[in-house]
Amino acid sequence: MSPFSHFLHELRMRRGVRQAELAELTGYEQSYISALEVGLKGPPTEEFVEKLIEALALPPDQASEARAVADASERKLVLDKDCPPDLYWMLKDMREHLRHLHPRHIKMIRDVLEMAGEFPARQPEVPRRLPRRRQEEAPM
Repeated sequence: MSPFSHFLHELRMRRGVRQAELAELTGYEQSYISALEVGLKGPPTEEFVEKLIEALALPPDQASEARAVADASERKLVLDKDCPPDLYWMLKDMREHLRHLHPRHIKMIRDVLEMAGEFPARQPEVPRRLPRRRQEEAPM
């Protein structure tokens, strides 16, 4: 289950709201809410999250949590075009091992990511293009 799936289900259970009732309150189909809860759909749109917050009159802390878990439920990762090749290789390795990671592995990776700001900025990369030669430098 995604963080949002878990959040939505727990929220409904705590509030005693059935999927059909939530669908009516938000203006979405009950099948969409069900699909969100079991992780078939996701992450939810910002529009849905805002309608959920409004429909259930969530207090500010729960509204912030709803937005945060929706963001954390994103399944795709988009890389900047200037990422170093090592990042691609690391992500390839992660894709291959992701399903088999133990919770301790996940905790260790998250701990390492938290340390990212403790190191100096990465070294500049080798230029991708050689500078143009000036006319007088070109061999004849």
